[in-house]
Amino acid sequence: MEPMNEAIRPRRGVLYMPASRAGALEKARALPADGLIFDLEDAVSPDSKELARAQAVAACRSGAYGRRELIVRVNGLNTPWGYGDLAAVAASGADAVLLPKVEDAALIGQADEILRAHGAPSGLAIWAMVETPLAMLRVDDVARAGRLSVLVMGTSDLAKELHAAHTPLRLPFVTGLGLALLAARAYGLGILDGVHLDLDDAAGFEAECRQGLEFGFDGKTLIHPKQIEPCNRVFAPSSADVAWAERVIAAHAAALAEGKGVVLLDGRLIENLHVEGARRVRALAAAIRALAH
Repeated sequence: MEPMNEAIRPRRGVLYMPASRAGALEKARALPADGLIFDLEDAVSPDSKELARAQAVAACRSGAYGRRELIVRVNGLNTPWGYGDLAAVAASGADAVLLPKVEDAALIGQADEILRAHGAPSGLAIWAMVETPLAMLRVDDVARAGRLSVLVMGTSDLAKELHAAHTPLRLPFVTGLGLALLAARAYGLGILDGVHLDLDDAAGFEAECRQGLEFGFDGKTLIHPKQIEPCNRVFAPSSADVAWAERVIAAHAAALAEGKGVVLLDGRLIENLHVEGARRVRALAAAIRALAH
């Protein structure tokens, strides 16, 4: 089995699954999403919260999901279920806990204390949903928090808060998306684009994936299994991308051996910053192959 590249973990398509639905959790075992978010929050009615929690924990402990990254979206700490969710997930074997509506680093610190008090291993990461105007304005503070590893865009809530429309180019969200991307990259975090709500708009969904890739997102959060294939395809390096990356790495190595810092390849100037990008493409392609086996 090819080893997983831990430095670059594929997060092309990460699918929300309502943890109250046992059939959905069972079906998710065979879905080719890079990650699964077992949702205890928005997708679960109040009378099903306890059931969803128990089923999410059992799913994480089952070992039935292969190398997929398993994340549990908990209820907010200002709800009757938030503390219990964190306590239960702490030792569940999940890869991460996703906190909703994070607007400052203090909330992440509070969640971290609860996780530690209930035996969470150091490897259990915190993911933070940034989905309000205040979150965007404070995203630099949020991104500095300990245990945090991924920012998740909540564009549906953001649209509601902004009184903005969902448009094909997503111009109303460009400022917020840009601020979050800057913070994520400044502090070495992963970052996932928000969901696309129109399940009948296949062309629009794929265009939004391509836009997210161009912006710099690692991948996209999804709401239906039929979104997985196009999302995975868009956010994965193509065979041509990998071949070019290999040529860039080889050409630069040859140039260095001759005492040169730069080299022309097919008329393009190649220097160290391009080699770093090429190595990332190669590592991501290898990690995607490893995830599939």
